[in-house]
Amino acid sequence: MLARVIGCSVIGVEGFLVRVEVDLAQGLPSFSTVGLAEGAVREAKDRVRAAIKNAGYTFPQHRITVNLAPAAVKKEGTGYDLPIALGILAAAGLLPGSLLDQTAMVGELSLDGSIRPVPGVLPMALAVCQEGICRFLVPAGNASEAAIVQGVEVYPVERLEQAVEFLVGRTALTPVTHDPAELFARHRDQYSVDFADIKGQDYAKRAMEIAAAGGHNVLLIGVPGTGKTMMARRLATILPDLSLEEAIETTKVFSSVGLLPEQAPLLTTRPFRSPHHTVSDAGLIGGGQVPRPGEVSLAHNGVLFLDELPEFKRHVLEVLRQPLEDGTVTIARASSSLRFPARFMMVSAMNPCPCGFLGDRLRTCTCTPIQVQRYRSRLSGPLLDRIDMHVEVPPVAVQELLGQPAGEPSAVIRERVNRARSRQRQRFADTAGLYCNAQMNAREIKKFCRLDPAPADLLGQSIARLGLSARAYHRILKIALTIADLAGADMPNQTHVAEAIQYRRLQFDV
Repeated sequence: MLARVIGCSVIGVEGFLVRVEVDLAQGLPSFSTVGLAEGAVREAKDRVRAAIKNAGYTFPQHRITVNLAPAAVKKEGTGYDLPIALGILAAAGLLPGSLLDQTAMVGELSLDGSIRPVPGVLPMALAVCQEGICRFLVPAGNASEAAIVQGVEVYPVERLEQAVEFLVGRTALTPVTHDPAELFARHRDQYSVDFADIKGQDYAKRAMEIAAAGGHNVLLIGVPGTGKTMMARRLATILPDLSLEEAIETTKVFSSVGLLPEQAPLLTTRPFRSPHHTVSDAGLIGGGQVPRPGEVSLAHNGVLFLDELPEFKRHVLEVLRQPLEDGTVTIARASSSLRFPARFMMVSAMNPCPCGFLGDRLRTCTCTPIQVQRYRSRLSGPLLDRIDMHVEVPPVAVQELLGQPAGEPSAVIRERVNRARSRQRQRFADTAGLYCNAQMNAREIKKFCRLDPAPADLLGQSIARLGLSARAYHRILKIALTIADLAGADMPNQTHVAEAIQYRRLQFDV
């Protein structure tokens, strides 16, 4: 007695199908699971046995062997419970095997037979669709998420007996349907914060607008209370409008780690992630025995904010180099190598010294030059070189804040940013994988950013005087091109180059 059921799982952020084969043989009653099953999968036998009995069915007293194919891939998680239980019932003759050929399923079983949600259902649904399978049984709590995928009938099930009755045709279930475009249009750009909350700081707000327009990384430096964190938390509200394709990409990552809210099957706003400075390198980049996405992947298509940057461990910050350059993270293990998306804008903030008051007009700094130098040396030169814009945020007097009118709302700034990004899309229309100015390499900068003699001479003199690296030279060119895009110009002029240089003038001498 053999039954085959189609299950689903996730590797990294990609879904794949698992063929669950169940064999009932004569012999002493036993239950064994093969196919590189991890702890939670091996424990399924106890959940499945109790769920089948409590759902009103007879658990077969046979030698039960469950094979999870492909056997060379590690299996983890509780999503195999439902396919294993239905496979056992099919092998026992309670379900015709032909009914399971075009039905994929996933779900965790409770001991009473109810079905609990599992993470990663969206990438699983995408894999089911790609394989041409027409029906997908999912826990009721995951149904809205899976219904984002068009081309698959998604049926929500709450209990094991409900799934059995549906498969044999005695109960009808209504498939859950969503129009992703309509859902996306209805909820997009609904942020809880706005740039209008920020008073003063015109220079820093201009820098944030340029960063959003070109996708540039930013380091904000200033004494405590100047609004660095406030501006960083509002950066996502002025980024270009999120497209439906970007929303699905981002939702896949959140779904794979179980962070997708049940009431929000599709993320319609750009993510903002702010890990604490005690985060590990695996927590930031991703990893684990079975690699999982880290904070940089959760910030895909959005903002990664690192507050109090020098407080992060040095080796944790250094692992940011690859994702900042490539937009992806590669996690290599002995058995496999996984790649996670990590195209994000990094915004970081720091104080000018350990006490935080160096340069403050009202409070006196108590740090010695050696302490300041040691504090700033926690950030390596190569990492700072990869941050496009270094922006000093000066303190604003309380009297000035009280007299300041509300600033521009995010929607107005985002409209200018959208126009600049539209120019960039036209510029890079024939260049695959290039979406904004910050992603250009040296060859593309030479092709798309040709300076006239006057701005080129100004830039050359500034590079020599400030002692900047070749990477900084290219960063300035990209920033200048973004400023030109905001101004509606085809190429940067002297004014654009001069402004771009202002964002690379930070010196770490004491």
